[in-house]
Amino acid sequence: MRQAVAALGLAMLGTVLPAGEPARVDALAWMAGTWQGTDQGMAMEEVWLAPAGGAMLGLHRDVAHGRMASFEFLRIEESERGLVYLSQPRGRPATPFHAVEVSGKRVVFENPAHDFPQRIVYWLAEDGALHARIEGKDKGKEAAMEWRWTRVRGES
Repeated sequence: MRQAVAALGLAMLGTVLPAGEPARVDALAWMAGTWQGTDQGMAMEEVWLAPAGGAMLGLHRDVAHGRMASFEFLRIEESERGLVYLSQPRGRPATPFHAVEVSGKRVVFENPAHDFPQRIVYWLAEDGALHARIEGKDKGKEAAMEWRWTRVRGES
């Protein structure tokens, strides 16, 4: 579900990664699976493969009126600096976002130099839904979008 939201609030705050202790991709195993949702007639799918070889691979697809509206290739890799989220909307060259928080079932990636978004947040809610949120400044104004997906039946 997309929503313009100004702030995350205190409930969203987590633990910032300590220096010298980069997180491993295995810490994000909770993201693995096939997720789906709808928003204003748009069917959304996000698929994350389980961590293996120091990486997770992902794919996002939006379908409206029986046609693909957009897609994005995604991956999360371990690096010397920690986890890095690489986003490739419509297959464009990858834009890196580095993990600044990994806590429980929540991860925050940042790239302050990117136009929009500068932050990408994923979390698994208590009801089992996967949420994603992008936020930052867009043309000088604070902006955010948020999505909610449920796990495809038959997956655990």
